[in-house]
Formats: sequence, C-alpha cells, structure tokens
Amino acid sequence: MSTTKNSPAIVGTSRLARDWLALSQEIGLDADLVSDPARVASTAALVLDTSIGDEIVKRDTLEKLDGTLPAAAVIVTSCLGCSTTLMASWTKRPERVVGFATFYPLKDRKVIEIAAGLKTSDAAMQQAQEYFKSLGKETIKVKDAAGLTFPRILSLIINEAARSFEEGVASAEEIDIAMRLGVNYPIGPLRWADRIGLDEVLAVLEGLERETGDDRYRAAPLLKKLVVAGFLGETSGRGFYFYNEDQVQL
Repeated sequence: MSTTKNSPAIVGTSRLARDWLALSQEIGLDADLVSDPARVASTAALVLDTSIGDEIVKRDTLEKLDGTLPAAAVIVTSCLGCSTTLMASWTKRPERVVGFATFYPLKDRKVIEIAAGLKTSDAAMQQAQEYFKSLGKETIKVKDAAGLTFPRILSLIINEAARSFEEGVASAEEIDIAMRLGVNYPIGPLRWADRIGLDEVLAVLEGLERETGDDRYRAAPLLKKLVVAGFLGETSGRGFYFYNEDQVQL
C-alpha cells in the first residue's frame, strides 16, 4: 500500500467532506475529518481540502496546511472558487498542490476532475489520481481554472435558471419541470442548486468572474441575496425552495 493511502486527512465541515471520509473509511483507510487545518496530523501523507470560502479563508487554510505538513505530503484542494495556480502560490511548496472540483452528493459523481497548477509536480498529480481511484472514482485532467468543467457548466445553467425565476419568466417548479422533461435533466437546476449548496454555486461563478473579468459569469442578484441571508438550500431549510421534513414546498 502506498503512503498516500495510509493516513489521508479531510479538511472541512460540509456534507461533501463527510462523504469523502465515509468513502475513505469504507476501503480501510485510516482517514480523519478535521475542521481546523492547523490540527491536521503532521503524519498525513495526503490532505483533501474541501473548503470553499472566499480567498482570505482559502489562503489561510492552505498556509496552515503548508506549515504543518511534511514536505512530501500532497495537498489536494477544492478549486471551485480559485485556480490551482493561484492557490498554490500561497504556499512555500506549490509543486505539491493539486486542484479538484466536484459537487455534492458524492455518490452521484463517477468522475472527479483534477487540475495541475503551473508548478504542480507530476508526482503530486499521480498521488491525487491514486487516491481518487482507490475510492472507486475515475479521474480526468482538465485545464486549470476556477470551477474546472462540470461545476462551471452546471453553475452557469443554475445561474440562468435563477435569473429566469427572478425575472418572473416562470416559477421555480415550472423551470425545473421544463428542464427535466424538456432536456431530460435528472433534476431541475434550481432544485439541484439547493442540493449542492447555493454558496458553492456562487463560489464558482464569482471565481470565474474574478479570474476572467467576463460578465457572463456575473451571479444573479437573487442567488447572491439567498447566500447572504444564509438560505443555502437543503442544509439550511431554505434555498430556491422551502424544506420541511425533507419535503419540498413552494
């Protein structure tokens, strides 16, 4: 068994972080879930950082990990809101930083996207791939950018659905029905956003807008308001829908 499989640590407090922990433990890995990056065991050979947050929070997380972990440890960090190259630049060892992107729920994700920063080593990429594959996930290497591919495209679809809802084009339920029945989506985009977490969708859009300066990534005002109000979807009991005992109510 390689060292990357002996003691992975998962950083975060989200449902996705708990999913990663459960998958790791299911295959016998001695995995830990920690909320404070400064408390990650110094023996961890690989750390999976699931935090999103703004740049200040993300930078603080990576700086703490970089200062705690041994030189050989690999940091695999969520790049929903920032590119791998940017995040790696906040560390003293950018060659060990690998970006990944996915959305909750993990059981629905067969493929995990990973991206190398400009200084990421081939060895670090290989270790990240080995970890994900050990959990039964396929990996694809994509170009380094905030949100990578699937989260980026889905976030744009959700953003347009949010704009349509805000502009009164149709109700949330009607928009979701139209997309499910019209293009065979497994779930409507607004309901999907509530399941993922509106804060994660917003992180992708704001990251892309910040990196590219392209107005097409500007988040719908309603999406921003819901996040600011703490209405993040299923986890908070309200998003584009209201939730009561797991039942969706308009």
